[in-house]
Amino acid sequence: MVTMAQRIEALRDEAGLSRPALSAAVGFPKNAIEKFETGRATPTKEQQEKLAAYFGVSIFYLRGESSDRTRQEDWMSGALTSREEEPVYRPAPPPKRPKPEPASMGGGATMLDALFATRQAKEQFKAMVLEVLRSPEGQEIIAQAVWKELAKRK
Repeated sequence: MVTMAQRIEALRDEAGLSRPALSAAVGFPKNAIEKFETGRATPTKEQQEKLAAYFGVSIFYLRGESSDRTRQEDWMSGALTSREEEPVYRPAPPPKRPKPEPASMGGGATMLDALFATRQAKEQFKAMVLEVLRSPEGQEIIAQAVWKELAKRK
């Protein structure tokens, strides 16, 4: 399993930043990143959130708990954002590198593959999704997606 210290160092290296440069970029004390990478200190929750936002990754990825870089906010809102909305500034993500395969799963399997290993789990998830989509909020999401698709075809 990858540690948070290793993940911070890898993300910093991918971005081509020195430790002091990353500290300055996220507003931490000069030696903070060095302490995090060497394990002499652990970032607070707020510091973890700043680092994850800076690199454009999820907190779970930063902590080494997941191999999926996708942030939940990006995943949840990605399909429904309108082109007419004002652009939001987000730091450029680091260059993509091939993701290492999880040692415990092998063969490119994901956490969801393990979660949905049984038919019962798949059916329960399907029922939950359908329940959400039938709610007023779910109907609004569907309507927005349909209108967006129709607007593309004009």
